[in-house]
Amino acid sequence: MAAEQFRGDAGAPVTVVEHGDFECPYCHAAAPVLASLVEGSGGRVRLLWQEFPLFEIHPHALAAALAAEAARAQGLFWPMHDLLFADQDALDDESLRGRARSLGLDPGSVVGEAAQRHADEVSRQYRAGVAAGVRGTPTLFIDGRLYTGKLTLADLRAATGLD
Repeated sequence: MAAEQFRGDAGAPVTVVEHGDFECPYCHAAAPVLASLVEGSGGRVRLLWQEFPLFEIHPHALAAALAAEAARAQGLFWPMHDLLFADQDALDDESLRGRARSLGLDPGSVVGEAAQRHADEVSRQYRAGVAAGVRGTPTLFIDGRLYTGKLTLADLRAATGLD
């Protein structure tokens, strides 16, 4: 299993798990809200991303997930996460190589056969999401409970006990 890399303090008392897809426009919209939640929590909330590529409707989602997991294995998941969402319409192999280059990673490590070594991890995360009842993205769990509220900063702050 890839090392867990949290956005925020790994020891935070509240954990938000996002099951997401890098090609999903709703995940794209949620990303800055979730980042603001963590950054404004005073170390009380951490965020963990779990791969849930909706490959049947998003043709580049799986390649993006593999690239993100390749970056995670090298300690750069969140910078890659942010770059993938920065230009969500460019998730082809050449664009993924460019993002890796910009992070100082070997561009070949995030695509093709090299990225396939992370396929089991992506599959594991996807299957765990299915087992938890995830059907679409983004799906959030706060301390293990499905979050069904709006994806607004105010609602998430309330749900995490910050307000």
